[in-house]
Amino acid sequence: MANTKKSNQTNEDVLLLEKQKLKIKKPSRYKVILINDDYTPQEFVVWVLATVFRKTLEESRKIMWTAHTTGSAVCGVYSLDVAQTKVVEVHKYADEAGHPLQCQLAKEEDSES
Repeated sequence: MANTKKSNQTNEDVLLLEKQKLKIKKPSRYKVILINDDYTPQEFVVWVLATVFRKTLEESRKIMWTAHTTGSAVCGVYSLDVAQTKVVEVHKYADEAGHPLQCQLAKEEDSES
């Protein structure tokens, strides 16, 4: 015997479901900002940038010099968990080497706002 059970779904129900599609929001991004200090050797900062942020030596030197001349520089922009991990790594290496090198997070401005 064939199943003759009728569907209670109407065309109006289908249209309502289509209109209710969720707009997915992109996750926030965070800048990791290197803070200049007068004590950490420039060579160490370049090494940290190359090691933690996987920058080339040229990129690392440029970021280090920007921080040195302006007071701070963006090392990269990441999701929150990756950015937090990078900050922890920088502080770990600096502490191990006895340097006061610091970096911090700043939420990137939404371009869609």
